Amino acid sequence: MAALTRSAPSEQERLSHEMGMHTEKLSGRSLEKFFDIDLHEEHGFSLPGAFDVDFNKRAEIDASDLSSSAVNLRIRSLMKDGYGTIVIKNPGAKHSIGVGILNRLNLIIEGSLGYFGLGLIDGPNVRISGRVGWSCAENMMSGTVLIEKNAGSQFGAAIRGGDLVCKGNVGSRTGIDMKGGTIIVGGDTGAFTGFMMQRGRMVICGNAGKNLGDSMYDGIIYIGGEPQSLGVDAVWSEMNDLDRKWLERKLRMYDVGPKGGIGAFRKIVAGKQLWNYDNLEPTEKKLVL
Repeated sequence: MAALTRSAPSEQERLSHEMGMHTEKLSGRSLEKFFDIDLHEEHGFSLPGAFDVDFNKRAEIDASDLSSSAVNLRIRSLMKDGYGTIVIKNPGAKHSIGVGILNRLNLIIEGSLGYFGLGLIDGPNVRISGRVGWSCAENMMSGTVLIEKNAGSQFGAAIRGGDLVCKGNVGSRTGIDMKGGTIIVGGDTGAFTGFMMQRGRMVICGNAGKNLGDSMYDGIIYIGGEPQSLGVDAVWSEMNDLDRKWLERKLRMYDVGPKGGIGAFRKIVAGKQLWNYDNLEPTEKKLVL
């Protein structure tokens, strides 16, 4: 294999370095904390669109005859009135329920959701007694989402924080473009799970489809079962005591786990052969792929 050589930087590369675009070290970092929400609340500040709610103040929404938009507006209205616990009855697998909630909230959904449920949320704790469709909790920032049954494809797409848990099986491309947080699957997951994963942790208690962790940049995948195959640049790594202690604590919180117990888990990380992909010669690219 030919040795890699670095040519003189182009004008575009020089400018990008001067702008500080190459100074961030991604390895080992978590989400950056830009401000202390508790400190800001003391001075009368909080997140945009957030309301002061009381978890002991409870309300119910019967979604039988309501559109998705009407349900979401009703949730916002109740939060504005200080309700911290909201129960949605008869959701009827409607799409886009509970999106854009930027608030501390205890949200209970008695039934199933359709596509794109709970997207762009930042703060609520959600429990769903039924199933969810495609792209549940897409771009989730913080909080918890617990699904008692199964989930569709692209579960937790581009998630950035919080805990997203499905006790059943999920579809393909789980955690695609994952940027942080934790995704836990109590059962099996489909093909291309963890595709282009960048940060965070994913826990799969069952089996996985083809190309697990394909093109992952960073982050960790734990699997208790067997993957059909690993994707490009996904490699096995050694489990350590910190991995096992973290798994024990996290899985105990949500009462899930593999049939063989914590000892059944194996660890997958990025091989990092694609980090400098553009610098590889054509023959070397073929070897990587």
